[in-house]
Amino acid sequence: MTKDKRYQHITKFTVAVDCIVFGFDGTRLKILLVKRGLEPEKGKWSLMGGFVNDNESAETAANRILKSLTGLEGIYLEQYQTFSSPDRDPVQRTISVAYFALIDINKYQESINTDFEAQWFNIKEFPQLIFDHGDMVHLAQKKLQYKAASHTILFELLPEKFTLPLLQSLFEDVFDTSFDKGNFSRKMLSTKLLIKQKEKDKSNSKKGAFYYKLDKKHYQENLHKILKLIPNPNQLL
Repeated sequence: MTKDKRYQHITKFTVAVDCIVFGFDGTRLKILLVKRGLEPEKGKWSLMGGFVNDNESAETAANRILKSLTGLEGIYLEQYQTFSSPDRDPVQRTISVAYFALIDINKYQESINTDFEAQWFNIKEFPQLIFDHGDMVHLAQKKLQYKAASHTILFELLPEKFTLPLLQSLFEDVFDTSFDKGNFSRKMLSTKLLIKQKEKDKSNSKKGAFYYKLDKKHYQENLHKILKLIPNPNQLL
């Protein structure tokens, strides 16, 4: 096939994907970082990323990279921004499609690939990152907050069964705020998103706290009620 002459003088760009992996360990929201394996900035902390191959989409590349670097697959993954500043990569012009992923750290900890020195960092205390990866993380936080204000994606960070104190801890860390214990429990239960279990978690007290599960059968009709928990969801972006 003869190429259209209009394409001959168009600048060629490299396309990459970068993945911000959010995890929750039961206390803190964290991100997964790796040591960069090539120059420039070799050995410095980086997001998990790589280039898009000729025969794959950006989403396919993101899933491939996550699996090869961390052993993770079948997890929540969402594209949230394209970063295209001309000078973002000092080697050559590279456009990066950014994704964020959500996992329960305790569920996937053993599958994390250690070949790239992958390590979890508190979202409030992570080290300096290469290129514009720090900007990627901060924007991903904002996108996560905005999405979590009216969707149930934060439950991707939790085990199948969880307590209300654990859920409150997650919401407080994601939104960087604090909630009154009684008000949070009352408002969360009023959403009708949770199914109370018979078992209790007694690891922190003799009285214990009941376990709950997300009501996956009816959550679509009730998920908008999460808005009751967030003070000003329209100011998150």
